[in-house]
Amino acid sequence: MSNPDAICFTQEQEDLVVKSWEVMKKNSADLALKFFLKIFEIAPSAQNLFSFLRDSKVPLEQNPKLKPHAVNVFVMTCESAVQLRKAGKVTVRESNLKRLGSVHFKSGVVDEHFEVVKFALLETIKEAVAQTWSPEMKNAWGVAYDQLAAAIKAEMKASS
Repeated sequence: MSNPDAICFTQEQEDLVVKSWEVMKKNSADLALKFFLKIFEIAPSAQNLFSFLRDSKVPLEQNPKLKPHAVNVFVMTCESAVQLRKAGKVTVRESNLKRLGSVHFKSGVVDEHFEVVKFALLETIKEAVAQTWSPEMKNAWGVAYDQLAAAIKAEMKASS
């Protein structure tokens, strides 16, 4: 019996995600910051969702709390993508989905924000793995991100 709710994430997609994450891992702190700066470039108002950025007078890349936060999010997203097929579901270290859902809900995150983050993530990965980037890799990361976003959104609904 196959599980109708099982995530359709192929071996090939997993290989592409794992291969690109291996390349990015060494550089994850810098990539994470780039990723968040891209988010704010696309949607400057998203900065208002972060209490530590709201009243900050320093440039974004110098904010002492942004980089650690960015690294947490970036690494969690990538690790979740890498484990998607093995686990058969979204697995999140760092913090559980319930807490993530509740934090995103309380911060006022909406669906459009998830789209901006997806775009910024794919652009960041594309730049990081330039030589190996392909439509298949973009699709693999897109599927993995959508699964994580869906899991967080489900918890956000539960928080509302």
